Amino acid sequence: MKLSHLFVLLGTTSFYTAANAQTTIKGQVSSNNNESISGLTVKVKDKVTMTDSGGHFELYVPFPGSFNVEVTGVGYQRETILVNPKEDQTLLGTIVVRHSNQHIEEVEVTGYNSLNDKVLNIGKAGILDRDLPQAVQIINAQVIKDQQVNRLSDALKNANGIAMGANRGGVNENFYARGYSLGANNIFKNGARTNNGGSIEASTLESVEILKGSAAILYGGVTGGAVVNLVTKKPKFEYGGEVSMRVGSYNQYKPIVDVYGPLSKKLAFRVVGTGEYAESYRDYVESKRVYINPSLLYQISEKSSLNFMFDYLKSDYTPDFGIGSVDGKINKEVGRNTFINTPWAYNKTNSSNGQINFEHKFSSNWDLQAIASYQQYGRDYYGSERIQAKADGLAPRALNRTESDELSFNQQLNLRGTVMTGTIKHQILVGADADQSNTKNYAFNIYGIASLPDSVTTAYDVINVFNPYQSGMRTDIPNADLKTRTTTDIYRYGGFVQDLISLTDQFKVLAGIRYTYQKTNNASVYDYAKGETSITPNKGKDGVDMGSKVDKAWSPKLALIYQPIPTMSLYVSYANNFTSNAGYDVNYQPMGPSLIDQYEAGVKNDFFQGRLTANLTWYRIQNNKFAQTIIDADGKVKDSNMKEFTGKTASDGVELDVTGRITDGLNIIAGYSYNFMRYLETNENGNVEGVRLVGTTAHSANGTVFYTLQHGNLKGLKLGFSTFYTGKRNAGWNNTKVNEKEGVDRLIAVDPFTTFDFSAGYSYRNWSILGKVSNIGNAFNYYVHENYSVNPIPPRSFTGTLSYKF
Repeated sequence: MKLSHLFVLLGTTSFYTAANAQTTIKGQVSSNNNESISGLTVKVKDKVTMTDSGGHFELYVPFPGSFNVEVTGVGYQRETILVNPKEDQTLLGTIVVRHSNQHIEEVEVTGYNSLNDKVLNIGKAGILDRDLPQAVQIINAQVIKDQQVNRLSDALKNANGIAMGANRGGVNENFYARGYSLGANNIFKNGARTNNGGSIEASTLESVEILKGSAAILYGGVTGGAVVNLVTKKPKFEYGGEVSMRVGSYNQYKPIVDVYGPLSKKLAFRVVGTGEYAESYRDYVESKRVYINPSLLYQISEKSSLNFMFDYLKSDYTPDFGIGSVDGKINKEVGRNTFINTPWAYNKTNSSNGQINFEHKFSSNWDLQAIASYQQYGRDYYGSERIQAKADGLAPRALNRTESDELSFNQQLNLRGTVMTGTIKHQILVGADADQSNTKNYAFNIYGIASLPDSVTTAYDVINVFNPYQSGMRTDIPNADLKTRTTTDIYRYGGFVQDLISLTDQFKVLAGIRYTYQKTNNASVYDYAKGETSITPNKGKDGVDMGSKVDKAWSPKLALIYQPIPTMSLYVSYANNFTSNAGYDVNYQPMGPSLIDQYEAGVKNDFFQGRLTANLTWYRIQNNKFAQTIIDADGKVKDSNMKEFTGKTASDGVELDVTGRITDGLNIIAGYSYNFMRYLETNENGNVEGVRLVGTTAHSANGTVFYTLQHGNLKGLKLGFSTFYTGKRNAGWNNTKVNEKEGVDRLIAVDPFTTFDFSAGYSYRNWSILGKVSNIGNAFNYYVHENYSVNPIPPRSFTGTLSYKF
C-alpha cells in the first residue's frame, strides 16, 4: 500500500468515527482541599485519559446514551459519576476525589488499549501522547504477562523498528532503532539511566515505554534512534502478591515471587524476586541468574511522596559467539547447536541500581520531581573470540580475558506547570540533570600455549567448525594475570526548557531547547608489572597534552500539531541530537561532536469508537558532519586517530503501530517498520555509499492477538497467537572502496525469516496456567550481531507458567 493511500485511509476512518461521535467531556479534578490533581486516570468504558498538571482533562466519548465516568489514581479513592450527554461537548465542572492512605490504586492499564489518551513517564512533561509530536509505544503489563516475557529483548520484539543488534558473545542485549545503536546511554529505569549489562530482568517490569526518534532535549547525550524507559512495579497500600513457577524447554526453571502491602498508614513496600537456571539449544551453554527488587513508598502528605527502589542482578552466562563464518560466508553445515567457544568459557556479571524519587505538588498548576540514582555493573569474562574459518572449516582460536567495573550516578530536577497568557495555554517543562561515571577496564597477560607457560600469547588452538568436539581438543584453562587497569571518568551536565503552546483546541506548537556539557577526562593507566600509573594524553600539536576532552552542544526541538477532530492528531517536527567523536583533527585539536538532524511527520488516530488505534510515522535522520579518518593524497592512512568532518550518513524510514481492545477479552498489538541506514558521502578509501549498514534491518513486523472467554463454562480460557518477521540484514563488515577495487566482499547477506508462537491458558479464581509454543514452524535463521558474531535463532520450544495470586 502506498504511503499516501494509508494516510487517506486513516483520515477517512477518523471522519467516519467523528460522524458517529457522541460527546467530548471536559472537567477538572481536585482534592477535598481544593488542590488540583495531576496524573489521575479518567475512564469511560474503554476510553482513557489522564489529568494534566492543572488537574484538567478532556476525553472524547463515542458511545451513545448515558455512561459512567471513573476517576482513579495513586493515593485517592475511586470516584464514579453518571453522565447524560446532550450536546457535542459536556462540561463536568470540578470532580472532587478524597485522599486515602489505606488504599492506593495503580493507574489502570486495560488490555492493549490506546496510548493516545495517556501520559507517559518517558515524556517528563505530563502531556498526553496525542499532544506529543513523536512516535511512542508501550509494552504494558498485560502484554508482558501474556507473552511470558523473560528478558527485555522478549518485550521489545513487540516494538516495531527496534531490533536486536550487537550482542557480543550473547551475554549482553543491545538494540538498534532507526539505524542507530541504543548503546549504554539510551536505556532508563524509572527515568534514570541504567546499564543493560547482564540482560535486563523482566519479572519486575510493569511496562516498557519507548520514545522513538531524538529525545536529546529531555535526556542529553543519547543517540537518535529511541529511548527506552523501564517502569518497575511499585508498592501498594493493600496486601497482596503473586507466586509463580515458569518452566521451559532445555531445563529452564524460574520461580518468581511478588509481595506487596502497607507497613503503616504512610509507608508501603513491595518485593519482587526470582532465580533462574536454563540450558540451551546451543551445546555447553547455560545461564544462572538471581534477581531481587525491593522498594518502598512513603506518602509524606497529600502533596509529597518518596519512592525508594533498589535491585540486584547476578547473571552468569556461557559466552557464545555463534557459528562464525566459513570462507567469509554463513555455512548451514555448521549446525544450529554447534558451540565454537572453549567449553570452560565464562561470563560473570553483577549489577545493582538504587534510586530515590521525590515528587511534590506546589499548587494546582505546578509540581516538582527530583531523582537521584546510582548504577553499578561488573563483568568478569574469559574465553575465545569470534572466529573466521577457512573453506576447509579450520580456524585458529584466540583467547580474551577481561574484567570491568562501572559506577555511575544520575541526578535530575524536573519542574512542570501550566500557565495561561490570555486564551493561550502553556504546558511548561524546565529541567536540569547531571551524570557522573567511572569505568575501570582490566587487561590481562594470557599464557595460551601450554608448552610455553611463560610466553605471553593469546593463541590457543585450531578448531574444525564441522567437527568441533573431536578428540584431542584442548580443554585446559590457560593462566592469566593482570596487565593494566585503565580508568576513565565522564561527566555530563545539561539544562532544558520546553513549552507546549495550545493556540486553540486544534492548533498547538511544541518548542524547546537544551544545552549539554560533556567532559571526558584523560584515561589513567596503571601498569601492574611496573607498579606505575600514567595518564593517556589527549594528543596536541607537537605532542602537547590538550587536557580533558569537552563536548558542548545545543539540542533544539520544534513541532507543529494539528488536531482537526478529537480522535486525530497530525504533526511535523524537527529535532537535533549530538554524538561524541574520538580522535583529533589535522591541527591535533580534539574532534567536536557530530550534530544530527531529525525530521519526523506522523498521524495519531483512534478508530471504531476508540477500540482501535493506528499511528503512522515517517522520519529522516541525517548526519552532515560525520567524522571519518583522514586519507592522504597517496591513498594511505598514516594516523587512524586523525579525522575530519567530511562524511555524511542518512537513515529514512516508516513505522506503523496498531493497538486495540476490539471487544471484551480480545486484544491486539501489531506493527510494521521500514528503515534504510547508509553512508551518503565518504572519502576516497572510505566505506561504499548507498549500502545498508551492518546491524540494521530493512523490514520488520509483529502481530499478537489474545482472546479470553468472558462467559460460559469455559470462562477464563485464554488463546493467543503471535508472529514476528525480521527482514534482510547484513553481517560481516561494510565494504570500503578499497575492498571494492580489490574485488573483496566482506558483507554477508542474511535472508529474512518469520516465527509463529501459540499460547493457551486458563484462569480459575486465584489460579492461572499459561503455556506457549514458540517458533511453531521451527524456522532456521540467524540473529546478526557485530561483524562475524552470528547466532542461530532458537528452534521450536515450550514455556509454561503456573501462578497463584493472593
